[in-house]
Amino acid sequence: METSSLENWLWEAACSIRGPIAAPQYRDYILPLLFYKRLCDVYEDTIEQMAEQVGDPALVLGWVENDRSLVRFYIPQEHTWKTVRSQPIELGQRLSAAVGAIAHHNPELEGVIDISDFNATAGGQRILDDDSLARLMEILNRHRLGLRDVEPDLLGRAYEYLLRMFAEGSGRSAGEFRTPREVAILMARVLEPREGETVYDPASGSGGLLIKVQLRLRERLGDGSVRKLELFGQEINHATRAMSRMNAIIHNMEATIELGDTIKNPRFLAEEGRLRTFDIVTANPMWNQKFDPQVYDNDPHHRFVFGTPPRSSADWGWVQHMHASLNGRGRMAVVLDTGSVSRGSGNRGSNKERDVRKAFVEADLVEMVILLPENLFYNTSAPGIIMAINKAKSHPGQILLINATRLCDKGRPKNYLTEEHIDQIAEAYHGWQDVEGLSKVITTEEAARNDYNLSPSRYVATDDEEDVLPLEEALVLLSQAEEDRESADQELKAVLEQLGLEWNSASK
Repeated sequence: METSSLENWLWEAACSIRGPIAAPQYRDYILPLLFYKRLCDVYEDTIEQMAEQVGDPALVLGWVENDRSLVRFYIPQEHTWKTVRSQPIELGQRLSAAVGAIAHHNPELEGVIDISDFNATAGGQRILDDDSLARLMEILNRHRLGLRDVEPDLLGRAYEYLLRMFAEGSGRSAGEFRTPREVAILMARVLEPREGETVYDPASGSGGLLIKVQLRLRERLGDGSVRKLELFGQEINHATRAMSRMNAIIHNMEATIELGDTIKNPRFLAEEGRLRTFDIVTANPMWNQKFDPQVYDNDPHHRFVFGTPPRSSADWGWVQHMHASLNGRGRMAVVLDTGSVSRGSGNRGSNKERDVRKAFVEADLVEMVILLPENLFYNTSAPGIIMAINKAKSHPGQILLINATRLCDKGRPKNYLTEEHIDQIAEAYHGWQDVEGLSKVITTEEAARNDYNLSPSRYVATDDEEDVLPLEEALVLLSQAEEDRESADQELKAVLEQLGLEWNSASK
């Protein structure tokens, strides 16, 4: 399905329920119904394919009823999309019963297909009445979602569109940061997975990064005899976790997605409280997230050994968690705020982010930094970076910096990377060489001379005008300055108390 057709379809679906519910809740109804319809259409296709062999669909249904292992997911006939839609009386109750029954017959779908109560009430009234549900189902019924009808990424694309159109500006989108499809593809090209590897995303969202890594392996080796990757993730939001499991199922993949706050309560643990480790780690965590420093200082999992990040930005806290989740030869790619690779460099005195970055460079773990074009992401216009860390670098003592700020096509409302742009960036990484106006190989000693500033724009010149500091970045810098001031005040207070002098507001 073309992007424009998908978006027009979803827009009409959202408009059909406008009014009774708030815009950010549209996805809570539309996406589970899309998943339900997809399962039913695929089930119908499967029965038809089997019936082609014997010529009798009723016979096949009887076989499946007696031996449900013949199909990946079993759907009772009274709970199929077609049956439920045909009888709109008490539709909300019947929809909730249908998805509940499907989850009961398919334990893998528990907490996935049945996350929404279509019969829910608030203040004694239905949140979405039967007439509104019937209109929504009729609109969604216009397109088949079977095996030959749509590509598997439909649900992810639908999630992305609904998040962009109806969650931005609502206060909900800040922590629901879906990685643009082309950025996820680029990260998979950087990581280049191998058969049977384990892959982990500690901020898995809707599962897009995990899925793109598996799709990259299929693309390179084919989907026949390929030994699948083992996919693992953790997501803090219950509904988003369900979305990631839906996404994996639609792609015919298996993924273990745990629920919880990864920084405060990581769920993948090994012996003695240490983290379970993986071959590949990939993530796009919320940028500049704020945690109390005690979260790092009192961590029982031995993750933050390179230093304590500032309260104003957890970017290097996430990097340290991901590094601790790598096995002895593991590699990772993470999307971060642009300032994470330069903040603090050139300043006098200590800076927490620069000090952690310095420790990673001196340990020769940073392999590459890609500076992305601006206005790619859905809840910020800031460009962002992709940083690769590798415990088994092919080029020890070197760091590749790629300035890809000019490699995009302008779009509305967001810019995007084309396939040619992705190829060009991936080839620069795997070719590992200087390319005029694009990439530069530096040594760790050169990074040290530049006070561990790893921003590609410092080393790779373009013809673009000088960048303007994004508002988000200015706010982080202001917050860090305030944090440094408070720390200096505490040190001064301690000195004054030792000297027997009084500390008061006039001392500030």
